[in-house]
Amino acid sequence: MGEPYIRIENLSFSYDEPDGQARNHRKYAVKNLSLTIEKGSFTAILGHNGSGKSTLAKLITGLLVPEEGEGKIYVGDIKVTDPDLSDADLQALHRRCGMVFQNPDNQLVATVVEEDVAFGPENLGIEPLEIRRRVDEAMERMGISEYAKHAPSKLSGGQKQRVAVAGILAMQPECMIFDEATAMLDPAGRAEVMEIIEKLKRELGITVIHITHNMDEAVGADKVVVMNEGEIALEGSPEEVFSKVEKLHKLGLGAPDGTELLYELRKRGIDLRSHLIDPDECAKEIYKKYLEANKRT
Repeated sequence: MGEPYIRIENLSFSYDEPDGQARNHRKYAVKNLSLTIEKGSFTAILGHNGSGKSTLAKLITGLLVPEEGEGKIYVGDIKVTDPDLSDADLQALHRRCGMVFQNPDNQLVATVVEEDVAFGPENLGIEPLEIRRRVDEAMERMGISEYAKHAPSKLSGGQKQRVAVAGILAMQPECMIFDEATAMLDPAGRAEVMEIIEKLKRELGITVIHITHNMDEAVGADKVVVMNEGEIALEGSPEEVFSKVEKLHKLGLGAPDGTELLYELRKRGIDLRSHLIDPDECAKEIYKKYLEANKRT
């Protein structure tokens, strides 16, 4: 086990009810949730709409604040749920933990790519020469240096997400949360974002949380968390979680495509391994069974 970076203890959160319902009658978006995320790990959080995934992300980053007594969140040594959290600690939290949203157009604020990447560091009060260095480095890492003088509006969806990520990288975060960041992208754009996530983890040791509806995007994670009605329904390695296909179906979800295919074939009496999640491994398992069947005939 690695060093814990994000610790969540008995966290609950409900949005304001228009009729002023008593607390014990509220519908909680997050309910009595406890979770530990290790430093430098890649965690995928899955769940259908309304399961509490995005609410949890906003609570971790301090964009939402639970009522006092409704649980604790720690990001590094910062207690996010401290009612006396100082402005300095809040700024440190935003520097440490960046968030990439579903629609990149909502996150891009400047008319030129390099100015957009510089926006975050400028707001942190970093001196100009250091901002220039960080912007150049972040754009190079994200492969967008050639678009430095371009208008973000002229870029593809995947390229816009690269600009959004570069803007956060320029603030030198320790953690990045991708909140449905692939939902509006075509397959090429989704592949770009997944490549970014792998690079952030592998090359920079950044703690990554990826909130997604796409089961195949969770295959490469270190940990998979499945949420349902504000609670954790499943948690474990991708192999552990995606082997529970029937439980996922009951939650209104599925497994990665290859795993689903193996599951359907096993239901038809074909003896296949159940814990495979990699598409190539699933294909090899099916082909192996095909060869065995042909040999018998």
